[in-house]
Amino acid sequence: MLSYRHSFHAGNHADVLKHTVQSLIIESLKEKEKPFLYLDTHAGAGRYH
Repeated sequence: MLSYRHSFHAGNHADVLKHTVQSLIIESLKEKEKPFLYLDTHAGAGRYH
């Protein structure tokens, strides 16, 4: 998908649903004593040098 532009698609209904589910999962994980790592591999367009 080489033509994908994050700035154009960000904030659509699927994005809102994704962040709602992510928030619920993270809040659930925070209730546990075991530590967890959240690594976002799809965070926007990125910047490469």
